[in-house]
Amino acid sequence: MAGNLRKILFGSTFHIFNYEWKKSHFKFREPFSDLSYALEAERGGSSAIQMAVQANIIRYLLFTGNNGTESVCLQYLYDVSPKKQEEALAAALSDILWSAGKSQSGSVCLVSTDSYFTPSTEYKVDNFTERVQLFKFSEKETMQKFIYEHIQCFKEEGSHEVILFLYSLIFSRTIDRLREDLDSTTPHLLRSSLGNFVCRQALLNLMLTGRASPNVFNGNIQYDDQGSPLPVPLHGVLIRSDVGYLHWNRELLQHGKLPMVGSMLKTPKLPIWLCNINATYSVLFSTNSSLLSDWKMEHLFDLYLYSGQPAQNHTVILTIDTHSHHWEEGHGKGEGDLEKRFPSVEMTIRTKWEGAAIDWNGTVPFF
Repeated sequence: MAGNLRKILFGSTFHIFNYEWKKSHFKFREPFSDLSYALEAERGGSSAIQMAVQANIIRYLLFTGNNGTESVCLQYLYDVSPKKQEEALAAALSDILWSAGKSQSGSVCLVSTDSYFTPSTEYKVDNFTERVQLFKFSEKETMQKFIYEHIQCFKEEGSHEVILFLYSLIFSRTIDRLREDLDSTTPHLLRSSLGNFVCRQALLNLMLTGRASPNVFNGNIQYDDQGSPLPVPLHGVLIRSDVGYLHWNRELLQHGKLPMVGSMLKTPKLPIWLCNINATYSVLFSTNSSLLSDWKMEHLFDLYLYSGQPAQNHTVILTIDTHSHHWEEGHGKGEGDLEKRFPSVEMTIRTKWEGAAIDWNGTVPFF
């Protein structure tokens, strides 16, 4: 089990997580504050997982855990108590795991004092993975209750909390299903970048859609650009999920390598997006659950931005105007690259609402 786990994560049984990953956990900001709904994200490779969970925490607090109330406001995310924080985290983790298990089953990994694996010379010991104990569930409510009862295992620094959730996610999906999800472009879920392991798109999609498709386009691609059949189809996104995904990267754009996110991820069931902005993760969301189902509501509306970084001390309110198009006024083609004149957050939003004017409402744009 441990060897297959390493292979699907790293592509090798000799790689192990570094200190940054090992200390990563799910830590909320101060309860009863304007950011009491928010997790503190690390700057390393685990931040993508933390912010994907953050998006699902927002989903729970706004749209799932408020007893079906249709009309919600930002106040639902303020003044969250410690108990409500733990409930929201347990719900978010269980929602992601249950979706990965095809809404039929889920698995949760915890650490015990005993070792369940006898390592060989082809496996590098980390004194953690060998002690992981697996709990399987066939009912979502039972799994969520179990996670809630063991929530400290995911909140306390130094207990490999984010790694435990990642292991739980893999076993919920199962190794066999993951191998079917992946394609020739992505043999495993993590890649090395600047001395750290970061999440590949397949892992992001697994957390968002329940399926580890390696690409952001809709459906599967059977043919290459010349119309010839591919040896193996490229796997894209097959369903709309509750939480969407937006991607903007200035460097990739300059090299013509910025992936075009398909409508399945751009237009989720609920107005919440995990955003990959220059390889930094944040969450955009609206409190209006009908925003994406009524085009009239997309003329002028507010989005809220949370970056996960400690420097952010309030939820940023962005007003989106999709009809004025005055953001381009005074910037002709000969006046330089528009993408260099506007914050990357704005350019990310415009991948969904092309040409939108964006008002930061007094906040100084910070990325």
